[in-house]
Amino acid sequence: MIKEGYTSNERIKEESDFLRGNISNLLHDDSITHFPSEEEFLLKFHGITQQDNRDERLIRKKNGQGRNWLFMLRLRLPGGRITPSQWLAAETLSDQFGNGTLKLTTRQAIQIHGVVKQDLKQTMKDIHHAAITTIAASGDATRNVMVSLHPEDSGIHETVFNQAQELSRKLEPQTHAYHEIWLDAKRIYSGEEEEPLYGPGYLPRKFKIAFTLPPENDVDVYAQDLSFVAIEKEGKLLGYDILAGGGMGYAYGNPGSFPRLADIIGFCFPEQVEEVARQVLLIHKEFSTRSNRKTSRLRYTIAGKGLGWFTNELATRLPFPLQEAKPFSLSTNGDAADVPGRQTIEIEGGRIQNSNRQQLKTAFHEIASIHQGDFFITGNQNLVIDGITPDTAVRIKSIIRKYNLLPNDSGLRRNSSACTSLPFCPQALTDSERLLPKLVDELESQLKELGLWDEEISIRMTGCPNGCSRPYLAELAFVGRGPGKYNIWMGGSRRGDRLGFVYQESVSVKEIVDVLRPVFARFAAERNQGEGFGDWSIRSLHPQSL
Repeated sequence: MIKEGYTSNERIKEESDFLRGNISNLLHDDSITHFPSEEEFLLKFHGITQQDNRDERLIRKKNGQGRNWLFMLRLRLPGGRITPSQWLAAETLSDQFGNGTLKLTTRQAIQIHGVVKQDLKQTMKDIHHAAITTIAASGDATRNVMVSLHPEDSGIHETVFNQAQELSRKLEPQTHAYHEIWLDAKRIYSGEEEEPLYGPGYLPRKFKIAFTLPPENDVDVYAQDLSFVAIEKEGKLLGYDILAGGGMGYAYGNPGSFPRLADIIGFCFPEQVEEVARQVLLIHKEFSTRSNRKTSRLRYTIAGKGLGWFTNELATRLPFPLQEAKPFSLSTNGDAADVPGRQTIEIEGGRIQNSNRQQLKTAFHEIASIHQGDFFITGNQNLVIDGITPDTAVRIKSIIRKYNLLPNDSGLRRNSSACTSLPFCPQALTDSERLLPKLVDELESQLKELGLWDEEISIRMTGCPNGCSRPYLAELAFVGRGPGKYNIWMGGSRRGDRLGFVYQESVSVKEIVDVLRPVFARFAAERNQGEGFGDWSIRSLHPQSL
């Protein structure tokens, strides 16, 4: 029953018959090229986002045409792991039904853009045949579970990775609607037993989980609703420190929304992870507001009711006490250093395509055709070729050289990431992925003059304040404010454990380079030995330090 004051989305979920809605009937209606708003919302739970090419809107309108409706499909890949055969399948699907590119996301997932409505069902079937799912890759449920490590590195790494994958599976929605709509399965459920965890109303908003083993932190554990930081001693996994209540997005003009770092709330043993996750999720489900989607995330519930309330509520639900948190230290939210048999390839903006700069699509097609290990997508949108065998090492290295996959990039470019934004994202206020490489081109000339070419500076860009690239943790970030304008953030740490601050608001694209020129000059002249840009800027430029 929908309570008074709830948003319309709550009614849509409750009345959707566990995410079925009218999707199936509309899917087979060839007279329409897109879905109405209610089914558009439900499609997100199936990992599908309805979009249009916003670059074409004005011209099409002048020509008396409607929007060019397209769909983005998000592949759910816990821990970012994808096999070479799955990679080739995703590539084929993008070529056959999409725009011929793949987008690696900051949640270690893959987006396929440009699918038209008439091809949706076949694309979803083919994704299933590749042993991949899109369920809850978006929507008000547990999203893709992130993991900041490689299972082959040690027994602990394998244990943590497998536990994260198992938790991802346990927290997936159980509705049979996905199989009925996309895979032609017969209905086998009726009633609420179909969703024993979520129920018909699912969550107020999304729920994000990450795992890491220090010192790595490319998953940004402080930016998640719930994180598990593995604690080891003498080569054995003791358990996990638990962090809760982090998140990045906020809304302009709404002081009740804000980015927030997660709090460390305790320690649990490995066998207790699932129950901790379930109960934190249920607190979010039961207490986060359903009356305002802009503030219906767990972090606002914790901030509003207090951390003490949250930990007490969790304690009453758990059949075991949480232990005191153990000390841990994170070194970087960049990607982990490579080891023999592993090669990380930086993917600017996460976009796998053939361009004038690099033939990434062709290169990875050739690598996937011979690679006997796995690929891993990092939280920084890069791709790791893991498990390179002696049989293929020479050929893979030859492909890397042939396509210049390891260019002598600046430290700034090596640590850049950007959301999709225009022309496809409906939320975008301005450019991100298309602009950041050009902006870095201009900034690099300054860095080279100042002797900062190799300086590792994390730089992130988003086309709106939702913060998909987690910009508020970056040392330098650009957050879309309006067409061609950005708020410049700086002061995040390379460890991913500190929020930055707004250095300047509503800076036009043409002004950004000039605004940053004196900042970089001061950094080069004033920084302490070994001091990074984020640490220097929070010390020297933050309003409270002046």
